[in-house]
Amino acid sequence: MSLLSEDQKKQVKTRLAEKLLNPVTLTVFSQEYECDYCKENRELAEDLASSTDKIKLEVFDLMRDKEKAAELGVDKVPATVIRGSKGSPVKFYGVPAGYEFSTFLSDIILVSREETELTPETKKAVAEIKTPVHIQVFVTPTCPYCPGAVSLAHQFAIENPRIQADMVEVTEFPQLGVKYNVMGVPKTVINDNIELVGLHPEEELLRQVQAAAGPPNPTYA
Repeated sequence: MSLLSEDQKKQVKTRLAEKLLNPVTLTVFSQEYECDYCKENRELAEDLASSTDKIKLEVFDLMRDKEKAAELGVDKVPATVIRGSKGSPVKFYGVPAGYEFSTFLSDIILVSREETELTPETKKAVAEIKTPVHIQVFVTPTCPYCPGAVSLAHQFAIENPRIQADMVEVTEFPQLGVKYNVMGVPKTVINDNIELVGLHPEEELLRQVQAAAGPPNPTYA
């Protein structure tokens, strides 16, 4: 059974037809056993891909397709990776349902349009980051503040391929909730050692990402 009603499918189709510019690839990773939400996650991606010819859908098995998973940096399921021609792929671990569906749809549009809503100052600063940064944003489907935190992290990744940004639905990955001591959401973890709880403005996320990346490399004449 689809997660989207027929009315929702029509609304999504209309929005994507109006907003998408360039092709986008949705790469879904599942596995046959021990994955309670893989079927729902795949079906949601299928619904979106069927609504427009600008979305290409790929489906892989995490265990059988290890090379593809390693290429995209996917290490758990269910996972969906949104890819375009600019920046890093953005990842959703867990079904992007509830409040997160709006983020999922918006990310597809941003990737397709190859642009973000960050300020010019933030875009410039993000582009100057030269070392790898990994951002994980822990969420739940019923958290109204989580989409903003996820969207912001994903926009940083779209602007700079050195930044990897993941949404992690913590109720689907409780072991990660324990590992990162997630007591409230959204919780953003940067390079495993910087933590932000709650929704913060882009200036604060930028400051913490810059701190995680470290000082810029010196320039030699």
